[in-house]
Amino acid sequence: MNSSCFYHPRLPSPSVVVALLHLHPSLHERLRSADQLLIEHLGTGSFVDAEPRVAIPSRDYTDSFGNICSRFVAPVGHLRISGTSLIESEDRPDKSYPDAQQSSIEELSTEVLQFLLPSRYCEVDRFGGIAHDLFGSIPAGWTRATAIRDWVHEKVIFNNNAARPTKTAMDVFTERVGVCRDFQHLAITLSRCQNIPARYVTGYIGDIQRPSSGLGDFSAWYQIFLDGQWIDLDARHNYPRLGRILMATGRDTADVAITTSFGAADLTYFYVDSWEVDAEGKRIPLPKSFEAVPALMDRSESNMPTQTNGSQASPIQTQAATT
Repeated sequence: MNSSCFYHPRLPSPSVVVALLHLHPSLHERLRSADQLLIEHLGTGSFVDAEPRVAIPSRDYTDSFGNICSRFVAPVGHLRISGTSLIESEDRPDKSYPDAQQSSIEELSTEVLQFLLPSRYCEVDRFGGIAHDLFGSIPAGWTRATAIRDWVHEKVIFNNNAARPTKTAMDVFTERVGVCRDFQHLAITLSRCQNIPARYVTGYIGDIQRPSSGLGDFSAWYQIFLDGQWIDLDARHNYPRLGRILMATGRDTADVAITTSFGAADLTYFYVDSWEVDAEGKRIPLPKSFEAVPALMDRSESNMPTQTNGSQASPIQTQAATT
């Protein structure tokens, strides 16, 4: 699979920025090209690219969740952050684990235990009674975990324009509408209430062997911890998918923002895509049954990734996962 992203913010003042746009370290053995991030200054004028591009150095580090982050100092003006990669992805859709069992809390490692606790967007402490009433009578383990996923998928309606950076799991439960990260936040919260460790995931989901949905955003799904392993589930795209490419995991979307800037940063352009290629690197067309391609996604401001701290207070996060 080939994947690419282009991210253009404009900064009115110099800022330290942390970008989380590398692929996850667990995928490095499957990489068939370098996983490099190019950060460029495009100038300060009204016309982007009117001035020579200047590369901006960055320093990579691994955060407390095992994700690769890039830290750099951005000057005033327009930036272009871009990355491309070629990776050998799984050749089978998401697996099912019908016999997977739930571990007792005392058996969980401290690393996993944190994914039972409340976090910024997942208010576990507010959902105890709700989760018990909805799922308490369902057998523990895989059956209960997938019942939570299915319930969220059925009860929440997808709407691109419903995205907002302050939306929590309780908001989603009350409003019953959101974007893909909102589906996952609610499913994560309900899972944690049933003592099933659950963590938020961001990455690429291309239109592999499915109808094209046009240019999009990064996507979100979540993972549950059963039988000593993390297992992919998706309350938004609730069917086995091909071509999930993992970028980062965390407690919720606040831990895996595209960028965190310690100063004002206005997003002006955003592009994400991933597609299947053959052994020679040529793009593989969709199956004939999927030749009818819908119109490309509207790239209006309402469909751009959301940014926290509209007051421009520090720090500002750009949070993706709206498809």
